Amino acid sequence: MNDSSPLAQKYNAIHQTLIAAYGQPTWRQHLPPVDELVSTILSQSTSDINRDKGFYALKKRFPDWESVMNAPEDEVIAAIRPAGLANQKGPRIQNALRYVYEKQGEISLDFLNNLPLDEAKAWLTNIKGIGPKTAAIILLFAFNRPAFPVDTHVHRITRRLGLIGPKVSADKAHDILEAMGDPATFYPLHLNFIRHGREVCSARRPKCESCPLQAHCDYYAENAG
Repeated sequence: MNDSSPLAQKYNAIHQTLIAAYGQPTWRQHLPPVDELVSTILSQSTSDINRDKGFYALKKRFPDWESVMNAPEDEVIAAIRPAGLANQKGPRIQNALRYVYEKQGEISLDFLNNLPLDEAKAWLTNIKGIGPKTAAIILLFAFNRPAFPVDTHVHRITRRLGLIGPKVSADKAHDILEAMGDPATFYPLHLNFIRHGREVCSARRPKCESCPLQAHCDYYAENAG
């Protein structure tokens, strides 16, 4: 998208406003790539705390990812039970690890860093249970590739702001937001959107009266007063 387009200008203004409000996060690798894959599967439909409990219980129970891949399914399910939906997530993790191993001959995603971004996304989303959000999280958080993950917070906030249309799905929003802004903004804006969603722009009863984004928000303009 042209930097002079109204939406691109709005995107940049929102980015700068959130930096002023929350600071500018600097990229760091959160987890190695395969760890990020497993952690993101565990994060589905649960809290960050429960995700981490399941993830570190799995790491404690098994010495490496090959051991997880080859373990009896019920042992993996038992290890990740704190993360919730263990009966679904256990087989999903093992299947993902098997897919990586069968395609690469090892359980490593390091090769993704050398693929064009679209090819890297396509490779990841070919894994059953891996959608655009998980692929974007792995590419951004593990490799600092220019992908913009759209979770529930980002999806809700960008719709309220009017950066995406009211009927745009979270899956479609990835491409729209990536075309809208400078790739250097993706990591800090993603994290600031999540913080903003937790602290101010909640799903129910958003704190619009104290929101720093009032001037840029379609939802506020429609509901103020």
